[in-house]
Amino acid sequence: MGQKKKSETKNLTWWKLALVGIGSIIGTGYFLGSSIAIKQAGPSAAFAFVIAAITTYIVFDSLAKLTADHPEKGSFRSYAKKAFGRWAGFSNGWVYWSSELLIMGSQLTALGIFSKFWFPNTPIWLFVTIYGVLGIIVILTGIHGFERFENVAAVVKVAAILMFIIIAGAAIFGLLDGERPQSSVEVSLQGLLPNGVMGLWTAMIFAFYSFGGIEIMGIMANDLKDPKQAPKSGRVMLSTLATIYVISIVLAVYLVSWDKFTADESPFIVALASYDLNFVPHVFNGALIIAGFSTMVASLYAITTIMVTLSNDGDAPKFFSKTSKRNIPFRALGLTVVGLLVSIVVSLLLPDKIYEYFTTAAGLMLLYTWLFILFSYRKLMPLGAGGKMKQSIGVVFIVVAVSGTLFNGDSRPGFFVSVAFLLLIGIVTYMMRNKWKKQPKKTTPGSLFKKQ
Repeated sequence: MGQKKKSETKNLTWWKLALVGIGSIIGTGYFLGSSIAIKQAGPSAAFAFVIAAITTYIVFDSLAKLTADHPEKGSFRSYAKKAFGRWAGFSNGWVYWSSELLIMGSQLTALGIFSKFWFPNTPIWLFVTIYGVLGIIVILTGIHGFERFENVAAVVKVAAILMFIIIAGAAIFGLLDGERPQSSVEVSLQGLLPNGVMGLWTAMIFAFYSFGGIEIMGIMANDLKDPKQAPKSGRVMLSTLATIYVISIVLAVYLVSWDKFTADESPFIVALASYDLNFVPHVFNGALIIAGFSTMVASLYAITTIMVTLSNDGDAPKFFSKTSKRNIPFRALGLTVVGLLVSIVVSLLLPDKIYEYFTTAAGLMLLYTWLFILFSYRKLMPLGAGGKMKQSIGVVFIVVAVSGTLFNGDSRPGFFVSVAFLLLIGIVTYMMRNKWKKQPKKTTPGSLFKKQ
């Protein structure tokens, strides 16, 4: 996270980065958020995940190619700064910091709720404290400890999804109770889109949220032995996630009617509830805890790293750029912890709806970052007609996902929360302009990258 010697940092292989990506991405956004998507879109939720996967690939491919051509410690915020000026780098960094802070708060609260499944008499705040301390301990082990933890978490989470796919497949072929179940999906326009196009539209944000975390791969791509392998790492990671995501959702809605899913329970538990499998709720509750904890740790790592780069660039107080002899940025981590405590308190005050509000707000703010990645790539790298078309498709899909939140009563508050954060950061950015005008320019917006 701090400045490291080359020998200490440039040792990450593409497949390890892919595992870090899987570990950082698969979280409660998928294990629980997919239920919300199914509830709103019905069987067509699988289509929403396909669109989200395509868009995520376009965004990460752009970020990976920028990294391969010109590695930067600040990743996406550094590219935004080079493309559009200091205001873009400043606002991107703080929007990302805020969004990941919201994610950590909601993740920790969710972890407390999941843990009460086994320990119903223990207060949530105690679980939140325990997981928060454990997360900080993982970060204090350094980048290598963080990488190893996320690699193990990735294997566990993928194994849990594969276990569901295998069990669901066995159920479909009549291997669990001796009878093959009838499909709950009616193959017709009404059957696939029970809530119409509007249902699919409003479900998009939850599909996108299930892929949130590619920014962490972008930050860590600077540590690759060969940065040019970043696109390969993304392709492997996203093809793996898209495949298991879509297959598992299709199997879930095949076994159980879409209207049986709720926002409070994982779709995998609902889909297998009618079978005599007492271990399933315990296995998936454990998977939910591991998933939520690993994505929380990834967010903790990402925003602490971003705070250091903001500080180094003069976009945050220099106080936060200082690191220990072991290159641990204790000051930046301390600010993250303070912000996290505030986020947790807010989430505990509004326990009933906070998951949807926070995930929507955080998801929208991450999509703001994704848009800037696409715009920065288009500004800095010369593109042909095909490349411009691909970028335009990514922008359109992101705008569709964002706009869909305005037409759902549960998502709409989250949209306004995100707008409030954007307005606040925008006002601060505007106020900083006078200070920046007095400082010498270090970079000039425009195409600073070599021709491809």
